[in-house]
Amino acid sequence: MTDQTYGQTALAFLRLQSWLSPSFPNGAYSYSHGLEWAVEAGYVSDRRSLIDWLEADLCYGSGRNEAIFFSEAYRCVAEGAEDQLPELAELAAASRGTSEFVLESAQQSSACLTTLRSVWPDRILDMFLDPKCPPTVLAVLLGARAARERIAVDIALPAFLHSYVANLVSAGVRLVPLGQTDGQLAIAALELPILSRSEIASRETVDDLGSAGLMVELASIAHELQYTRLFRS
Repeated sequence: MTDQTYGQTALAFLRLQSWLSPSFPNGAYSYSHGLEWAVEAGYVSDRRSLIDWLEADLCYGSGRNEAIFFSEAYRCVAEGAEDQLPELAELAAASRGTSEFVLESAQQSSACLTTLRSVWPDRILDMFLDPKCPPTVLAVLLGARAARERIAVDIALPAFLHSYVANLVSAGVRLVPLGQTDGQLAIAALELPILSRSEIASRETVDDLGSAGLMVELASIAHELQYTRLFRS
């Protein structure tokens, strides 16, 4: 590897870290993806049950599909099939199972797109401004943008899923509540599931989309009527 190639790779990785950082202004901290109701109902009450809940979502629920959408968006750009992105964005947007998931997805992706265009502009981002292109989701947007940076998918996808899980662990730490060390232990326990799901998703297509994480969907529906709420989903 030449010094120039190393510099370009390092720069791309720094950008990926910025996009997935808790400090990135996409409002992710205000959403719990139904976890708030799961805590209220007693399904999540400690570190072990938090890990179980998030692993199920990651491997069998909405997290599973997000990994596929990220991988497919990455593949569209990497293989020069960018004209397929609007259709993929439409499918991803339609896959939101509840009104709160629609709000969660639309708000985060819109904020992310605005910031990316302001700070790290790229022609691929303009495709998501086309009136013919439906509101996208974070997985499609970041999958496409990571491909433009030529970040290997076997790095970009696990990093994306790690960010997805870490945000929900942070919500769990506040809701249960748990200590900060318990939160980090939960993230560490989810490392292998993240890597496994990433490896599988990199070989999957939209034909493999599907979910058996019904409790996450039901939790989101119940959260809409939850009396006391800290989170918007």
